[in-house]
Amino acid sequence: MSYAIVDIETTGGSWKRDRIAEIAIFIHDGHRITNEFSTLVNPEVLIPHHITQLTGITNEMLVNAPKFYEIARDVVLLTEGCTFVAHNAPFDYRFVQAEFKRLGYDYHREVLCTVRLSRKVFPGFDSYSLGSICYGLDIEMENRHRAAADAFAAAKLFDRILRETGGDFSFYHTSQRQK
Repeated sequence: MSYAIVDIETTGGSWKRDRIAEIAIFIHDGHRITNEFSTLVNPEVLIPHHITQLTGITNEMLVNAPKFYEIARDVVLLTEGCTFVAHNAPFDYRFVQAEFKRLGYDYHREVLCTVRLSRKVFPGFDSYSLGSICYGLDIEMENRHRAAADAFAAAKLFDRILRETGGDFSFYHTSQRQK
């Protein structure tokens, strides 16, 4: 089984209105990371000040970044045959789907959410935000709110989940999976 562990940074919280400004994908073969892809993405809209404050991504940084259509083929090929894994997966997955929809392409992958998995595998935490759960499990994190750093932290969290479950996600009900 192969997994594409994805994190994105966006221009806001609405997949209907906002756009991806950065994406990172770590391919995991169930044992280790085997490939990675990370890039800023020119969202073709301005980054709001509060997003710049959170992520450190500025409009100037995105001027010469590729537009989503320029990396779309890479995203499809890299994630083909993989389960899409993200922390708060509905957020990331809907944004990726929306970017593809704007290009006239239906993007579909099986989806696992490390928030939902963590709640089942590591019960009892007050918060399951990526920062909180990683801190609680002594998973080192750097450069928060940047796609590559957050995707790498999610990959380390996913490693822990795989070790705990042996890769058996039968407890993760199909009704919770995104299509």
